Amino acid sequence: MSDVRSVGTVVVTGGSSGLGAAVAAAVEEAGGTPVVLDRQAPPNGFAWEEVDLSAPRVAEQAVRRVAEEHGGLDAVVTCAGIDACGDLSDIDADDWDRVIMVNLVATAAVVRAALPFLEERRGRVVTVASTLGIRALPAATAYCASKFGVVGFTRALAAETADRIGVTLLIPGGMSTHFFDDRPEEFKPAPDQRLNRPEDVARSVIFALQQPAGCELRELLVAPAAEPSWP
Repeated sequence: MSDVRSVGTVVVTGGSSGLGAAVAAAVEEAGGTPVVLDRQAPPNGFAWEEVDLSAPRVAEQAVRRVAEEHGGLDAVVTCAGIDACGDLSDIDADDWDRVIMVNLVATAAVVRAALPFLEERRGRVVTVASTLGIRALPAATAYCASKFGVVGFTRALAAETADRIGVTLLIPGGMSTHFFDDRPEEFKPAPDQRLNRPEDVARSVIFALQQPAGCELRELLVAPAAEPSWP
């Protein structure tokens, strides 16, 4: 008999584009049921709750609705992420705050709301940080603060919930998504920079979710071979 765990019902924040969309597709391919929390509908018709993740109480309510409608939860994957590039003195204060709310506070809010349901099934959480969650760069105070926060939150969560739920920290390097589209040119990847496909990174999420009970992948760093922000 295989020890590969069923993926089950998985909440995916930011699941309408980028890594989130790739994770949702990978969950379905693995036989699970992805449920997307996002401001935009997913392009592939997955179950979806329209949520502005900068409003943490609204995000928590959405998680509870999903759990009730689907008879529980097996996992949460927090892929939603935004950025506000530039020097601290130049970035609009509301834009800076929103990065923290979406990337960090919403991560905690969604996990908090999901915890009772995950504990019922010894479910799993995969949070998504960044190589800029362990290495700081200039003109990235909001993003680094939020992703450093995700790293600390996840490590503390893993210690706090050990043997009750599974917790994995995913640290991805650069990916070929629309994440960089709205940035000023000086903050976009170089034309010759090699980026990972989000579909390839999403496979690492499924690998973490399918580990047998009692075996946890605590941290995964997945980066292009020529990643400039690592090590």
